[in-house]
Amino acid sequence: MDLPINRTLATEVILVGFSQNDKINLALFFLFLAIYLVTIFGNGFMVCIIVFSSHLHTPMYFFLCNLAFIDFCYSSSAVPKLVVDLVILNGRTSIPTCMIQVFTGIFFANSESFLLVVMAYDRYVAICRPLNYPVDMRWSICYRLIVFIWVLSFMTTVFPSLLTPIRVCNPNQINHFACEVLTILKLSCDSTKQNEIMIRCFSFFSLSLPFVFILISYIFIISSVLKIRSSGRSKAFSTCGSHLTVVVMFYGTAMIMFLGPSTGYTSNQGKYISVFYGIIIPMLNPLIYSVKNKEVTKIFFVKNT
Repeated sequence: MDLPINRTLATEVILVGFSQNDKINLALFFLFLAIYLVTIFGNGFMVCIIVFSSHLHTPMYFFLCNLAFIDFCYSSSAVPKLVVDLVILNGRTSIPTCMIQVFTGIFFANSESFLLVVMAYDRYVAICRPLNYPVDMRWSICYRLIVFIWVLSFMTTVFPSLLTPIRVCNPNQINHFACEVLTILKLSCDSTKQNEIMIRCFSFFSLSLPFVFILISYIFIISSVLKIRSSGRSKAFSTCGSHLTVVVMFYGTAMIMFLGPSTGYTSNQGKYISVFYGIIIPMLNPLIYSVKNKEVTKIFFVKNT
């Protein structure tokens, strides 16, 4: 297909970032650097403590370990480049590098979405069908679920790009701090209507359906917890409360961005929403699970006394 008049293929993308003010960018540099350090150390701590603590070798902590690894990778796909750009005030990135960032971001976001569903199912079986838990959540099943998550995430990342490839044209400047599929669409040489339909369809599959499944699971979980005696009720609510907090934050912000009006793709609002689900949530996840989990906090305090 011929390019539109006065439009040429771009060789790089210019990320506007947050501000052109040096003082603001310096403050943001230290802020995002601190967030990233907390993210890598927090998620790294969760992975290490689960791997090296034998009594945490259960399906629930196995899935939590995978969540920490995904958050580590998800944050690393965008934050290091952001921190560098805040220092050198360049924001330029090649098209191949930009596309790699787009695909890795989608891949890890989808992986987290599907993993949260599996974690909800794990809690459902543990609370609603405790006698069947050793069979339904045996290790062979857990391993297969994780493999299925990675394969499904890969398929939902690669297939849309193969069906509706994006050619980036000049002007090549986008109002964002990272290469994200919704903003890259605005630089497309061709009509984006088909791309937007494809994104909404896959977003419905990877965000809306998992969110509905989790809500249904928690309806059964809450009804079962209310039947438990008060001594065991608090532990069940504590475990499920951590997961539900993560679910609401992640799906809430992601669905606003990917299923909301397309007019906000290049607005500052969309950029700040991306900060929340792409940077803040990966930092908060290990904090939420470690603070609300008595077994994790017990191990931490024992090792530091």
